[in-house]
Amino acid sequence: MPKSTPEQIRARFDADVERFSNLETGQSATMDAPLVLELVVQAAAAATPRARAALDLGCGAGNYSLKLLQALPNLDVTLLDLSRPMLERAAQRVQPQTTGRVTTVQADLRAYAPGPAQFDVILAAAVLHHLRADAEWQAAFAMLYAALRPGGSVWIADLVAHEHPGPQAVIWQRYGEYLTSLRDTAYRDTVFAYIEAEDSPRPLTYQLDRLRAAGFAQVDVLHKRGPFAAFGAVKGGAA
Repeated sequence: MPKSTPEQIRARFDADVERFSNLETGQSATMDAPLVLELVVQAAAAATPRARAALDLGCGAGNYSLKLLQALPNLDVTLLDLSRPMLERAAQRVQPQTTGRVTTVQADLRAYAPGPAQFDVILAAAVLHHLRADAEWQAAFAMLYAALRPGGSVWIADLVAHEHPGPQAVIWQRYGEYLTSLRDTAYRDTVFAYIEAEDSPRPLTYQLDRLRAAGFAQVDVLHKRGPFAAFGAVKGGAA
Protein backbone atom coordinates (compact mmCIF):
# COMPACT_ATOMS: atom_id res chain seq x y z
CA MET A 1 0.00 0.00 0.00
CA PRO A 2 1.54 3.36 -1.02
CA LYS A 3 2.19 5.77 1.82
CA SER A 4 0.41 9.12 2.05
CA THR A 5 2.10 11.99 0.26
CA PRO A 6 3.26 15.08 2.17
CA GLU A 7 0.29 16.94 0.68
CA GLN A 8 -2.15 14.37 2.07
CA ILE A 9 -0.50 14.48 5.48
CA ARG A 10 -0.59 18.28 5.45
CA ALA A 11 -4.31 18.26 4.64
CA ARG A 12 -5.06 16.02 7.63
CA PHE A 13 -3.18 18.29 10.02
CA ASP A 14 -4.66 21.45 8.50
CA ALA A 15 -8.04 20.16 9.63
CA ASP A 16 -6.97 19.18 13.16
CA VAL A 17 -5.49 22.34 14.69
CA GLU A 18 -7.87 22.58 17.63
CA ARG A 19 -7.18 19.06 18.86
CA PHE A 20 -3.42 19.50 18.63
CA SER A 21 -3.62 22.76 20.57
CA ASN A 22 -4.27 20.68 23.69
CA LEU A 23 -1.68 18.13 24.77
CA GLU A 24 -4.22 15.94 26.53
CA THR A 25 -6.44 15.56 23.46
CA GLY A 26 -3.91 16.13 20.70
CA GLN A 27 -1.53 13.42 21.85
CA SER A 28 -3.92 10.99 23.52
CA ALA A 29 -2.84 8.17 21.17
CA THR A 30 0.76 8.63 22.34
CA MET A 31 1.56 6.63 25.45
CA ASP A 32 2.97 8.75 28.32
CA ALA A 33 2.71 11.97 26.27
CA PRO A 34 2.72 14.40 29.25
CA LEU A 35 5.65 12.58 30.88
CA VAL A 36 7.63 12.56 27.63
CA LEU A 37 7.04 16.29 27.15
CA GLU A 38 8.39 16.99 30.65
CA LEU A 39 11.40 14.72 30.19
CA VAL A 40 12.36 16.21 26.83
CA VAL A 41 12.16 19.76 28.12
CA GLN A 42 14.02 19.01 31.34
CA ALA A 43 16.75 17.19 29.40
CA ALA A 44 17.09 20.08 26.95
CA ALA A 45 17.40 22.59 29.77
CA ALA A 46 19.91 20.45 31.68
CA ALA A 47 22.06 19.70 28.64
CA THR A 48 21.93 23.18 27.11
CA PRO A 49 21.30 25.66 29.96
CA ARG A 50 22.67 28.68 28.08
CA ALA A 51 20.57 28.13 24.99
CA ARG A 52 19.58 31.19 22.99
CA ALA A 53 17.84 29.73 19.93
CA ALA A 54 15.59 26.70 19.44
CA LEU A 55 14.13 24.88 16.45
CA ASP A 56 10.84 23.00 16.82
CA LEU A 57 10.58 20.53 13.92
CA GLY A 58 7.03 19.47 13.18
CA CYS A 59 5.91 21.96 15.79
CA GLY A 60 2.19 21.36 15.43
CA ALA A 61 0.34 23.87 17.57
CA GLY A 62 3.46 24.67 19.62
CA ASN A 63 3.09 22.53 22.74
CA TYR A 64 6.76 21.59 22.96
CA SER A 65 8.00 25.13 22.38
CA LEU A 66 5.65 26.47 25.03
CA LYS A 67 6.91 23.97 27.58
CA LEU A 68 10.55 24.61 26.59
CA LEU A 69 10.12 28.34 27.16
CA GLN A 70 9.08 27.65 30.74
CA ALA A 71 12.46 26.04 31.35
CA LEU A 72 14.57 28.23 29.04
CA PRO A 73 12.88 31.64 28.91
CA ASN A 74 13.05 34.17 26.08
CA LEU A 75 14.60 32.00 23.40
CA ASP A 76 14.49 32.81 19.73
CA VAL A 77 12.20 30.08 18.39
CA THR A 78 11.94 28.77 14.85
CA LEU A 79 8.75 26.81 14.22
CA LEU A 80 8.66 24.41 11.26
CA ASP A 81 5.64 22.47 10.07
CA LEU A 82 3.97 21.27 6.88
CA SER A 83 0.68 22.84 7.93
CA ARG A 84 0.18 26.59 7.65
CA PRO A 85 -2.80 26.61 10.09
CA MET A 86 -0.69 24.72 12.62
CA LEU A 87 2.15 27.24 12.21
CA GLU A 88 -0.20 30.17 12.64
CA ARG A 89 -1.65 28.72 15.83
CA ALA A 90 1.81 27.86 17.17
CA ALA A 91 3.13 31.37 16.53
CA GLN A 92 0.02 32.86 18.10
CA ARG A 93 0.62 30.83 21.25
CA VAL A 94 4.43 31.00 21.42
CA GLN A 95 5.17 34.67 20.66
CA PRO A 96 3.54 36.06 23.85
CA GLN A 97 5.69 33.71 25.93
CA THR A 98 9.09 34.97 24.78
CA THR A 99 10.84 38.28 24.22
CA GLY A 100 12.87 36.50 21.53
CA ARG A 101 12.14 36.32 17.83
CA VAL A 102 9.61 33.76 16.61
CA THR A 103 10.07 32.61 13.02
CA THR A 104 7.71 30.31 11.12
CA VAL A 105 8.79 28.03 8.28
CA GLN A 106 6.25 26.06 6.27
CA ALA A 107 8.25 23.19 4.82
CA ASP A 108 8.87 19.48 4.70
CA LEU A 109 11.85 18.79 6.97
CA ARG A 110 13.45 16.89 4.07
CA ALA A 111 13.71 20.17 2.17
CA TYR A 112 14.79 22.29 5.13
CA ALA A 113 18.33 23.64 5.05
CA PRO A 114 18.84 26.12 7.90
CA GLY A 115 22.57 26.47 7.49
CA PRO A 116 25.27 25.47 9.97
CA ALA A 117 25.30 26.25 13.69
CA GLN A 118 21.96 28.05 13.87
CA PHE A 119 20.41 26.54 17.02
CA ASP A 120 21.26 25.49 20.56
CA VAL A 121 18.26 23.16 21.00
CA ILE A 122 16.29 21.20 18.43
CA LEU A 123 13.02 19.48 19.30
CA ALA A 124 11.52 16.84 16.99
CA ALA A 125 8.27 15.45 18.39
CA ALA A 126 6.24 13.00 16.30
CA VAL A 127 7.80 14.08 13.01
CA LEU A 128 10.71 11.84 12.02
CA HIS A 129 8.44 8.82 11.56
CA HIS A 130 7.27 10.43 8.31
CA LEU A 131 10.69 9.84 6.77
CA ARG A 132 10.88 6.95 4.29
CA ALA A 133 14.12 5.63 2.75
CA ASP A 134 17.43 5.25 4.58
CA ALA A 135 18.87 8.17 2.63
CA GLU A 136 16.16 10.46 4.05
CA TRP A 137 16.91 9.37 7.61
CA GLN A 138 20.63 9.86 7.14
CA ALA A 139 20.14 13.29 5.59
CA ALA A 140 17.77 14.36 8.37
CA PHE A 141 20.21 13.42 11.15
CA ALA A 142 23.07 15.08 9.27
CA MET A 143 20.97 18.25 9.04
CA LEU A 144 20.21 18.14 12.78
CA TYR A 145 23.90 17.82 13.61
CA ALA A 146 24.98 20.60 11.24
CA ALA A 147 22.23 22.98 12.40
CA LEU A 148 23.30 22.77 16.04
CA ARG A 149 25.95 25.00 17.55
CA PRO A 150 28.79 23.28 19.44
CA GLY A 151 27.38 22.02 22.73
CA GLY A 152 23.83 22.09 21.37
CA SER A 153 21.35 19.26 21.84
CA VAL A 154 18.56 17.54 19.91
CA TRP A 155 15.64 15.79 21.59
CA ILE A 156 13.28 13.41 19.82
CA ALA A 157 9.93 11.97 20.93
CA ASP A 158 8.42 9.59 18.43
CA LEU A 159 6.79 6.39 17.36
CA VAL A 160 9.40 3.65 16.93
CA ALA A 161 9.44 0.18 15.42
CA HIS A 162 11.25 -2.92 16.66
CA GLU A 163 14.05 -4.89 15.06
CA HIS A 164 12.45 -8.36 15.18
CA PRO A 165 8.89 -9.16 14.03
CA GLY A 166 8.20 -11.13 17.21
CA PRO A 167 8.66 -8.23 19.67
CA GLN A 168 7.03 -5.91 17.13
CA ALA A 169 3.87 -8.05 17.19
CA VAL A 170 3.84 -8.15 21.00
CA ILE A 171 4.26 -4.40 21.35
CA TRP A 172 1.69 -3.67 18.64
CA GLN A 173 -0.89 -5.91 20.31
CA ARG A 174 -0.35 -4.17 23.63
CA TYR A 175 -0.60 -0.77 21.94
CA GLY A 176 -3.91 -1.84 20.39
CA GLU A 177 -5.17 -2.78 23.84
CA TYR A 178 -4.10 0.63 25.14
CA LEU A 179 -5.99 2.43 22.35
CA THR A 180 -9.09 0.31 22.94
CA SER A 181 -8.98 1.13 26.64
CA LEU A 182 -8.93 4.85 25.82
CA ARG A 183 -12.13 4.62 23.75
CA ASP A 184 -13.04 1.49 21.79
CA THR A 185 -11.93 -0.79 18.98
CA ALA A 186 -13.11 1.68 16.35
CA TYR A 187 -10.67 4.27 17.72
CA ARG A 188 -7.90 1.65 17.72
CA ASP A 189 -8.63 0.83 14.09
CA THR A 190 -8.65 4.51 13.13
CA VAL A 191 -5.25 5.12 14.72
CA PHE A 192 -3.80 1.97 13.17
CA ALA A 193 -5.13 3.02 9.75
CA TYR A 194 -3.46 6.42 9.72
CA ILE A 195 -0.21 4.97 11.05
CA GLU A 196 -0.25 2.43 8.21
CA ALA A 197 -1.03 5.16 5.66
CA GLU A 198 1.34 7.88 6.87
CA ASP A 199 4.14 6.56 9.04
CA SER A 200 7.39 4.65 8.51
CA PRO A 201 8.88 4.43 12.02
CA ARG A 202 12.35 2.97 12.47
CA PRO A 203 13.67 1.13 15.53
CA LEU A 204 15.09 3.11 18.41
CA THR A 205 18.41 1.31 17.93
CA TYR A 206 18.49 2.35 14.27
CA GLN A 207 17.97 5.99 15.18
CA LEU A 208 20.58 5.97 17.94
CA ASP A 209 23.03 4.54 15.41
CA ARG A 210 22.12 7.27 12.90
CA LEU A 211 22.72 9.95 15.54
CA ARG A 212 26.19 8.57 16.23
CA ALA A 213 26.93 8.25 12.52
CA ALA A 214 25.95 11.91 12.05
CA GLY A 215 28.64 12.92 14.56
CA PHE A 216 26.94 12.91 17.97
CA ALA A 217 29.19 11.30 20.56
CA GLN A 218 26.79 11.61 23.52
CA VAL A 219 23.47 9.85 22.91
CA ASP A 220 20.86 9.16 25.60
CA VAL A 221 17.50 7.42 25.94
CA LEU A 222 15.11 9.23 28.27
CA HIS A 223 12.08 6.94 28.14
CA LYS A 224 10.46 4.10 26.23
CA ARG A 225 7.02 2.62 26.60
CA GLY A 226 5.44 0.40 24.01
CA PRO A 227 6.04 1.78 20.50
CA PHE A 228 7.05 5.24 21.74
CA ALA A 229 10.43 6.57 22.82
CA ALA A 230 12.11 9.79 23.89
CA PHE A 231 15.82 10.18 23.29
CA GLY A 232 18.42 12.71 22.28
CA ALA A 233 22.02 13.66 21.76
CA VAL A 234 24.47 16.45 22.50
CA LYS A 235 26.92 17.86 19.95
CA GLY A 236 30.51 18.05 21.06
CA GLY A 237 32.37 21.31 21.56
CA ALA A 238 31.99 24.27 23.88
CA ALA A 239 28.46 25.51 24.44
